[in-house]
Amino acid sequence: MATTSKNMNVFYRQKKKSTTSTEKKSTKSPSTKHSATFGSDITQPPALVSHGGSLDLKDDFDEQEQALRQFDMNMAYGPCVGITRLDRWERAQRMGLNPPKEIESLLKGGKVKLESLFDGRV
Repeated sequence: MATTSKNMNVFYRQKKKSTTSTEKKSTKSPSTKHSATFGSDITQPPALVSHGGSLDLKDDFDEQEQALRQFDMNMAYGPCVGITRLDRWERAQRMGLNPPKEIESLLKGGKVKLESLFDGRV
């Protein structure tokens, strides 16, 4: 075993930087462009902003939307990015994955959003 570790050290040999370099180190302060600190006026990341431009942090959706979000999160019915919920449900039905009938009735009822939870975020 000792020979194997010795061979690995030779194979993955790293070159160290010399400390007697004549290069000057940068005195520039690190950029705070992407830092998110308390009191920062930097805008929110796009994942938290919905299509209307407001923050999407509220849980003001009803049981129907909750059921549809659970359907979106369930990968057993295939990916949900780039496809409407109804198209995804129909694709899962064609493939024999047995999606819930309640989801079909919600989507065909027309009172819910057809876009998936991840629409416009990924």
